[in-house]
Amino acid sequence: MPATSPDPRRWKALWIIAAAQFLVIMDTSIIGVALPDIQHALGFSQADLSWVFNAYVVAFGGLLLLGGKLSDVYGPRRLFTAGFALLAGGSLVAGLADSAAVEIAGRAIQGAAAALIAPAALTLLMVLFAHDGRELTKAMGLFGAAAPAGGTAGVFLGGVLTDGLDWRWTLLINVPLALAVLVAAPRLLPAGPSRHGRIDLAGAITATAGLAATVFAIVRANEAGWGSAETLLTLAGGVIALAVFVAIQAKRRDPLMPLGVFGLPNLAAANVVMALLGAAWIPMWFTANLWLQQVLGSGPFEAGAALLPMTILIMVVMIGVVARLIARYGVKVPMVAGLAILTAGIALFVTVPSDGGGYAAAFLPASLIAALGMSLTFIPAMMAAIGAAPPEQGGLASGIVNTTYQVGSALGLAAITALSLASGADQLGNPAELTDGFHAAFLGAAGIALAAGLIALATVRVPRAASEPVAPAAAEPELTLAA
Repeated sequence: MPATSPDPRRWKALWIIAAAQFLVIMDTSIIGVALPDIQHALGFSQADLSWVFNAYVVAFGGLLLLGGKLSDVYGPRRLFTAGFALLAGGSLVAGLADSAAVEIAGRAIQGAAAALIAPAALTLLMVLFAHDGRELTKAMGLFGAAAPAGGTAGVFLGGVLTDGLDWRWTLLINVPLALAVLVAAPRLLPAGPSRHGRIDLAGAITATAGLAATVFAIVRANEAGWGSAETLLTLAGGVIALAVFVAIQAKRRDPLMPLGVFGLPNLAAANVVMALLGAAWIPMWFTANLWLQQVLGSGPFEAGAALLPMTILIMVVMIGVVARLIARYGVKVPMVAGLAILTAGIALFVTVPSDGGGYAAAFLPASLIAALGMSLTFIPAMMAAIGAAPPEQGGLASGIVNTTYQVGSALGLAAITALSLASGADQLGNPAELTDGFHAAFLGAAGIALAAGLIALATVRVPRAASEPVAPAAAEPELTLAA
C-alpha cells in the first residue's frame, strides 16, 4: 500500500495538539498552590477541599472512553474543538464560582472537556503523521513531553497567578488559551476520519458510571475508611455497573467498545502496563513534592525548581532519544528497560534522609533515574496500546489507553497515600515520621513499577520487523504499531 501523502501543516498542527496535552495536565496541578485561598474564599471544609482536584480527575477518567467513541463517530477535529469550547465554559464557571458546589461543578466540566480533548488530540496526531513511522515517534515524543511540562508549569504558574493576581486566575487562564486554540484549529488541523454510527447511550452511561464510581470510591477511601460501608458499597456499585456495561457490549451491533478489540496484539497487555505506569509514577511524583515541601521546607516555587531537572530530562529523552530507540529495537525493549530503570529510581528515593540535606546527594540522582525510566517507557507503551487498532477505531483505542492511565493514576495515588499515611506521613511537623511514611510510599510505587516491567516482559509481543520504525497499520500494514 502506498504511504499516505504528508500534510504540509503537520508540524504547526502538532504544536496545537501538544498544547492540548499541556493544558489537560496543567489543569490537574495549577490549582494546588491556590487551594488554601480557594478554601478561604468559598468556605470549603478541610475534608471537602480535595474535591477541587478530585472532581476534575473523576470526570476526566470516567468520560474518556465515551470521548474516544465520539471522536471516532463525529471526527477528531470536531471533538477537539468542542472540548476546548467546553473547557472555556467550565473554566469560567469554576473561576467565577461563589460557592463550593459551583466550584466543584466547574471543575467537573473542565474534566469532561479534557475527556473530549485527549483522545481526539491523539487521533489527530496519528492522522497527521501516519505516513512515516520515524516522524510519528518524534511527534509522539513531543506530545508525551508536553505532559510533564504541563505538570511543572502548573506548579509555577499557579503560584505566580495566586500571588500576583488572584486564585481565580488559575482557572480563568484557560479561557484565552482555549479561544486561541479554537481560532487556530480549523486552519491547521485535518478533519480526520469519521464514520456513521449510533452512540451506545446505555453503554456510555454504565461505563462512565462504573469508572466514576470506582475512582470516586478509591479517592474518597482515605477519608471515609477503606472498610467503611460507603467505600464498599460505592465500589460494589462501580463493579456492577461495569459488569452491566460488558453485558451490553456483548449484545450490541455497534457497541461503545467492541470487546474483540482486546484481542488485538498488544492492546490489552499495553493497557495493563499503562495503568501500572500511572499507578507508580503519579504517587512517586506526588510524594516527592510533599517531601520537598513538608520535610525540606521548600516553598512551592522552590519545589518546582527542584523537580525541574526531571522535567527537562523527560522532555529531552522523549523528543531526542526514544524515536531512535523504537526505530532500532521496536517498542518492547525500551519499554521493559524503562520500567526497570524506573523501579530502580523510585527505590532510590528510600535513601533520601529526613534532615533536609539529601537533595543533591540522594533526591536529585533518584529523581533523574526515575525520570529516565519514565521517558523510556511512556511512548513505547502508548504506541503498543494504540497501534494494533485499525484507523477507524483509533479514537476508541486512545480513549481506552488514556482511561487506563488516568484510572491507574487515581487508584495508585489513593492506595499509596493510604500506605504512606499508615506509615507516618500524617505526622506533620515531624520530619522523621514523615520521611518514614514517604519511604513506604516510594517502596510501594517501586513495587508497582516492577510488576509493570514483569508484565511487559511476559506479555508484550515483539513486532515481526522490530528493527523497523513503528508505523501505523494504515501506512505500513505489515507492521504492528505500538503507540
